[in-house]
Amino acid sequence: MPLNSTRGASSSKGFGFGSSGGKPYFVQYLIVAGGGGTETGYGCGGGGAGGVRTIATKTFQVTTKKIYTVTVGTGGNNQAPGTDSSFAGDLSTITSAGGAGSGYLDGGPAVGKNGGSGSGGSIPWQSTTTYAGGTGNVPNVSPAQGYPGGSSASQGIPNRGAGGGGGGASAAGGDASPGSAGPGGNGVASSISGSSVTYGGGGGGGGMGPGPSAGSGGTGGGGNGGQFPPPAGTGGTDGLGGGAGGAPWSQPSAATTGGTGIVIIRRLTADSTSASGGTVTTDGADTIHTFTGSGSFTA
Repeated sequence: MPLNSTRGASSSKGFGFGSSGGKPYFVQYLIVAGGGGTETGYGCGGGGAGGVRTIATKTFQVTTKKIYTVTVGTGGNNQAPGTDSSFAGDLSTITSAGGAGSGYLDGGPAVGKNGGSGSGGSIPWQSTTTYAGGTGNVPNVSPAQGYPGGSSASQGIPNRGAGGGGGGASAAGGDASPGSAGPGGNGVASSISGSSVTYGGGGGGGGMGPGPSAGSGGTGGGGNGGQFPPPAGTGGTDGLGGGAGGAPWSQPSAATTGGTGIVIIRRLTADSTSASGGTVTTDGADTIHTFTGSGSFTA
């Protein structure tokens, strides 16, 4: 992905010593927010993936022995969005926004919601109207942290139709057709952990029938949609920020939860002998700090 910052952008503190007396150095990061949850609905849209923000090189400034806050977002449930993930550095705090939740129950909105990635549109009670998916990359950042959800589709018969797929970190959720719910948008691959892992898949839309098939989850932890008759939808994958799969109204126990997020910080091992925080691993000349829950990074 394109860089969010450059070494030159950090030059206001120079390459000397920071205000706390420690030596500044530069790290690489991956920040994935929690995925959106889903509630039952007549062709419920898939939940949006948590926003994904990363840089490809070590250009984010920290200072040795300083303590920085790391927040890891949780997945949403019952139409709730995922929560944000963030990492505070010397010059700025980078935040990824939680994925949008989705669902239609007891008069709630059937249009997809906005978030890090948008959720898919749903089919309202006793209606043949279709609804658009929600907007992704909210709030707006560049490069984009996520994409929109897909629109729902009706069979022209009340309570029969399919939900749109939730947006992913690299692609929009798919639009539904009358016979098939939309797939979740795919996530984005990163090798910051030392091996390639895909993060931020959108949840597949749910189908309400009989007839419409469920949408598959996007790569990167997106949950599969449910359908009537079963199977039920599945939740997003923890640690990947996947959006939950949509669930049909007839399965109230099938409300699903988005996946939790993750924060990974990668640094040159030689830059600090005092750095700590998260699960610590090494890869060549680098040390990697992986946070699956909120905590502190001591540079």
